[in-house]
Amino acid sequence: MLTFKQFLNEEKPGLWANIRAKKARGERSASRNSKAHKNAVKAGNKINKEESANESAAWQRKEGKDPKGGLNRKGIASYRRENPGSKLSMAVTTKPSKLTPGSKPAKRRKSFCARMSGMAGPLKDENGKPTRKALALRKWNCN
Repeated sequence: MLTFKQFLNEEKPGLWANIRAKKARGERSASRNSKAHKNAVKAGNKINKEESANESAAWQRKEGKDPKGGLNRKGIASYRRENPGSKLSMAVTTKPSKLTPGSKPAKRRKSFCARMSGMAGPLKDENGKPTRKALALRKWNCN
């Protein structure tokens, strides 16, 4: 798919070629109230919207991830938008000693720790930094 700049620079007959030709001839561009101007703006907005739709969701990028592990609020919100009906919620960061045994948060924490601890993969990368897995386990107080 072409980017917006590539689309604008593409030399083929059409709206943008006509606009460039008009500027080259020294003619004024269409006034803001004309149909031609409104159609050109609408076409540009449509292209920009398509470009932004190609960008991945925040929960998959750095701004949706918490540096201490897991997702931040923006990441969780973007995940819910992309996966309607999901029940993803914030991590249970309360110390296990402060949780009431058998309560919903205690059960969620225990379940997460059991699932995530059994996942394959190292807890440190080749540089000695903790991986996302290690950060998540630490955030959920999984010992």
